[in-house]
Amino acid sequence: MALPPYYSCLAPFRKVFRSGLALLTYHHVGPRPGRARLKGLYVSPRLFGRQLAEWRAEGFSAPPYDSLFTSAEPGQQRVFLTDDGFCDVFEHALPLLREHRFRAIEFIVADLLGKTSQWQERDDDTPGPLMDKAQLNQWLAAGNEIGSHSLSHPFLTKLLAARAREEITASKKKLEDLFGRPVRHFCYPFGDWNEAVRHLVAEAGYETACTTEFGVNPPDADRFTLRRITARYPSRSLKSLRAWVRRRWSKN
Repeated sequence: MALPPYYSCLAPFRKVFRSGLALLTYHHVGPRPGRARLKGLYVSPRLFGRQLAEWRAEGFSAPPYDSLFTSAEPGQQRVFLTDDGFCDVFEHALPLLREHRFRAIEFIVADLLGKTSQWQERDDDTPGPLMDKAQLNQWLAAGNEIGSHSLSHPFLTKLLAARAREEITASKKKLEDLFGRPVRHFCYPFGDWNEAVRHLVAEAGYETACTTEFGVNPPDADRFTLRRITARYPSRSLKSLRAWVRRRWSKN
């Protein structure tokens, strides 16, 4: 049976999560604005807390992202939580992460600290507030991590090589200078990458990079094209149901 196209609860994913490296994407944790066009990007605090509690009950942990390719202890089940630095994650997710003793990584758009997600305007959506330096320091002090999401969140494959290199390399240096710690991980804005962009990320000294491509990663996965699964609320829409059915039957 094919997996659902997004993560809401553990049941359909239990087996596959135990077979590889599961990276979960959370864009927003908080109330969904009525004006939001991309409604699937929001997970309520109640649902997020329920997901964390379910993982704990099943023996899963969320160790530091830096340990992604470190061998798990025998019997250890792991998930890795990723998101994009929105203030609602700081406000609603951080207390729940503390409560359930889980960690997460924020991929930060280095030139937009304390500003808004200006890239969402391209999708005719309303930009949301992003964490500032003080909030990110609290995030780090709680045992969480940060990675780079470029300087300005562009489509990297549409840039000239020199500009793409600047977005990738300068964001790493800026975050390291601001927070006094190494930034080892990158996330492609919009999931937009090709072999040239992948090469620039590796050349800049990052250790991993993640995409928006769906799936769980085997232990020998390419570290610069990691797959993720988006978490969202359960959808009852006909469109979502049709997508799941198509995925299911394409596997048969």
